[in-house]
Amino acid sequence: MFFDYAEAEVRICVEEWTIASQILNREVSGVIYQPEYLSATGPLHLLLLNDGQDLVTMQYDRILTRTLQHKNIQSVLTVGIKAGNRLQEYGVSGQPDFKERGSEAHHYRQFIVQELLPFIHSHTSRAAFSSYTIAGFSLGALSALDIAWHESTIFSRVGAFSGSFWWRSKEYTPKNPDKHRIAHQVIRQTNDKPNLKFWFQAGTQDEKSDRNQNGIIDSIDDTTSLIAELYRKGYERNTEVRYVELLGGRHDITTWGKIMPEFLCWAFRN
Repeated sequence: MFFDYAEAEVRICVEEWTIASQILNREVSGVIYQPEYLSATGPLHLLLLNDGQDLVTMQYDRILTRTLQHKNIQSVLTVGIKAGNRLQEYGVSGQPDFKERGSEAHHYRQFIVQELLPFIHSHTSRAAFSSYTIAGFSLGALSALDIAWHESTIFSRVGAFSGSFWWRSKEYTPKNPDKHRIAHQVIRQTNDKPNLKFWFQAGTQDEKSDRNQNGIIDSIDDTTSLIAELYRKGYERNTEVRYVELLGGRHDITTWGKIMPEFLCWAFRN
């Protein structure tokens, strides 16, 4: 079904939600953004966003409205998940970093698959969505990549805005500045090639650190190095992996909001 957005005013219904998670042993809350024109049976894609508490500041409802109104994208239901303990629940499942951060990442992944998705299906009265995408910002981007990589039978696309791909199993040393990055190791050590498509964004002003002194800031270096691992795994440039380097882009909500329409068009274009 194709909806001619140009012929009607697009309105987004914004709804708060809360569920009691047995896996995380806490209440988890967030926000659902749903276009009001949706029928109960029409095709609908699902987007999960980590750090959903930032979507109000980003004015995501306006971004989604404008993108649906002026761009040729398919219908998408967005579920923002407000973060709990980011430093423990976000990360790489089963592999805490050298400071034992990310110790609950596996439980967070279980929460997404075993509790949140069934809740969304029930809440929307839909047995399934046309596709499942997950994305996040900074450490939430690392979490999104981890979840999609390990749950690729569910998720088909993942978006990473200024991803924290520096996440390390051992502390940085000048002798080996780029070793022990956990996400890179996971990709290298995975035998198969998950059926996924990837969208990465980094900003030229994400940070100033350049630990290996190669003239490229770490956030860009870590992202492009991770993309190189995907290429070595057999993923194709542009068709399966898209990289956006934003000139002047910072590690902040304003930057991520500015590039969000491009991500939505990549993920849900007709």
